[in-house]
Amino acid sequence: MANRVPLVVLYEHPEWQKPLFAALERRGIDYAAFDLKRGAFDPDAVPDSPLYFNQASPSAYVRGNTRAVPFALSLMRSLETGGARVLNGSRAFWLELSKSTQVAMLQKLGIHHPRSLTFNDADTAIQAWGDRWPALMKPEQGGSGARMFLLQSGDELRRLLRDQPDLWLPDNLLLLQEAFDVDPSRGIVRMEFLGGNLLYAMRVVSHGAFNLCPSEACNPEGGGDSHCALPEAKPAKPVEFFSYPEVPQAAVEAGKSIVAEGGLDVGGIEYLEASDGRLIFYDINANSNLRAPIAQAYGAFDPFERVVDFLEAQIKLHC
Repeated sequence: MANRVPLVVLYEHPEWQKPLFAALERRGIDYAAFDLKRGAFDPDAVPDSPLYFNQASPSAYVRGNTRAVPFALSLMRSLETGGARVLNGSRAFWLELSKSTQVAMLQKLGIHHPRSLTFNDADTAIQAWGDRWPALMKPEQGGSGARMFLLQSGDELRRLLRDQPDLWLPDNLLLLQEAFDVDPSRGIVRMEFLGGNLLYAMRVVSHGAFNLCPSEACNPEGGGDSHCALPEAKPAKPVEFFSYPEVPQAAVEAGKSIVAEGGLDVGGIEYLEASDGRLIFYDINANSNLRAPIAQAYGAFDPFERVVDFLEAQIKLHC
């Protein structure tokens, strides 16, 4: 662990962290970076520092770093028990790891969301789901669009899991989720929140892709080489991101209630616009990969500098 610096950043994907680390260094903030891929900690000896910032992602297994996720969760629980403040801590991280928990929280908050079914057996799921096809199959522990399929029938689900049993990994839980027709030219909307307030919103046009990671390392502007271990073939056109300053206030308020209930200090909330006009919230991201060009277009600011502002204020509170 770190040697009593005021801030420790917990991370797994080095390319995602470069803009944040650069902003911290420009500001002259003393921090340590803790790589969750190759970690060890003594529960008797933590915490070493008063403030930690969790940047772990459930998609670590896609990059061959499956053990980073349970390690991160155990570490954060030990840090919190020891009295440290962990931004996007174990409560927020657990929410990101469990899509079924996300659905239950959206139901509690009265926010429109897809009908969902969590399962560990295909035949049981097919019987319970009935005739509500087509449906999306998703992982309980998601990330980077991995293991997502649009299925037309129960037989297709049964064949898919028979032919690709590794789709059950890493946690052996999957979901069926209601599929919605959306205008492909409008895509979905992702809102980024920091400290409980909207940072910016953007439209994301997928061109058929499931991997909508907003990091420029994963979906570069105009295409190009990606640093993501993409779980799908590249679409005919790269995923496109557009600033969306006209985001409805009702969507912003729903997002605020989600980040408050989920304990997210930084987070990305995604929703789609159904044909009947409802805003359908379907994904909650505690690890928020910010996109600098969108923030520049949205309000002429650097989103990583805003995060550092937030971290500086937290350091003053906890150090």
